Amino acid sequence: MKRMKKWIVLAVLLALGTIFSGCVMTVEEMYCLPRRSELYHNLQAAIDPAMKNLDHAAPLSGENQQTVQTADLDGDGVEEVILFARGGDEHPLKLLIFRQEEGQYSLFKTIESYGSDFDRVEYVQLDGQPGLELVVGRQLSDQLRGNLTAYRISGGHLEQMMNTGYHDFALCDLDSDGLEDLLVITGNEDTDWSVAVRYTLEQGNVERSAEVPLSEPVYQIRRIITGRISGGQEAVFISSTVDANSLVTDVFVLRGQSLTNLALETANGTGIKTLRNYYVYAEDIDQDGEVELPSLITMRSAGLQSLVGGEHLIRWFTLTSSGEEVEKAYTYHNHLEGWYMNLPAEYASRIAVQREEPNCYSFGLWDEKGVHLTTLWKIYVLTGDDRMAAAEAEGRLLLYKTETAAYAAGLEAGGEALGVTRGMLMDSFRLIQSSWYTGQK
Repeated sequence: MKRMKKWIVLAVLLALGTIFSGCVMTVEEMYCLPRRSELYHNLQAAIDPAMKNLDHAAPLSGENQQTVQTADLDGDGVEEVILFARGGDEHPLKLLIFRQEEGQYSLFKTIESYGSDFDRVEYVQLDGQPGLELVVGRQLSDQLRGNLTAYRISGGHLEQMMNTGYHDFALCDLDSDGLEDLLVITGNEDTDWSVAVRYTLEQGNVERSAEVPLSEPVYQIRRIITGRISGGQEAVFISSTVDANSLVTDVFVLRGQSLTNLALETANGTGIKTLRNYYVYAEDIDQDGEVELPSLITMRSAGLQSLVGGEHLIRWFTLTSSGEEVEKAYTYHNHLEGWYMNLPAEYASRIAVQREEPNCYSFGLWDEKGVHLTTLWKIYVLTGDDRMAAAEAEGRLLLYKTETAAYAAGLEAGGEALGVTRGMLMDSFRLIQSSWYTGQK
């Protein structure tokens, strides 16, 4: 199992020293400013001389962007304090590690390195031994490649486990052994060469896999996530732009002990065209714990100018470890107004959506011959001061509300005849997550 991580800044340490002092405060004491704990003073006394002529330099990306962080690196149950700083010309980046013994903090190790900034830091279990390993990415000026290093404390000493160039990286338990694997993505901007390499710990030694190509150059990567494919196997999903109008997602898994990119093996690939200038990324769209990939289905036109573009109908599927598709869901997406609907698989391919007025979208169903279009339900996107009243007028169903808009549905006779219920409409409506617009690296 992945161990829980906990990082705090100095202010939190100060608060903990005050809150958990074990004293019962009087009313007067409750309104006094908190006093700094002895532990805080001790830590500050250790930090001040170590930080002389240095500036704070917090990591720029990832979940851990505090200047001061904590993690149990040696596995003794007491967290070390890790401070990120910059100063000096020869090795400007400084990583300072403070240890606590018998209630006293002292500087355990200073790691000096080249680079312009700390890019990202992670605390993970790589070797199965007590304590977390420290994985640090550093930017090298404005170069495409950075420097990635992993450290561990063993036998009371800090060891460098591995050091390599990188563009990005992901941590994922690809072989399901309870330990994280390090997937390093690197490339060359001049030649468009780009590969992924898996690093693992085998009997205490770092093992490097063969290089596996990406579909696109590293500078076109837009989003990296980890998740599961069909059957529950862990995978890394890397989405990159192909051109101005399309996106491809590489899916890295282990097949046996070999790193494999499923996107380069599937017959129809894992690419998708943009949806009116919006990218749609791989996502666990049905919340079943597996990541689905999107593909487009063109809706049959009703021959009206008000018909919404067919590129918004999406078929979602996941992959098996052999690269076979497993169909999962169908959705209609309205990126302009930030919402989507899940559609029943049995007739999703016959759905057509018309914009009847600025705030109304009509969902219709073609008959089997594609001759007659029956209206099933309508979705209203309402703004203005009277939006709540309008959302519940004429028997409409309020689906969702925000500070500026109300979303409502109107069930039509054609939908009722097909077995659609108000509850089904409520369950099918969703707002689009912000990461779908911007990507998430």
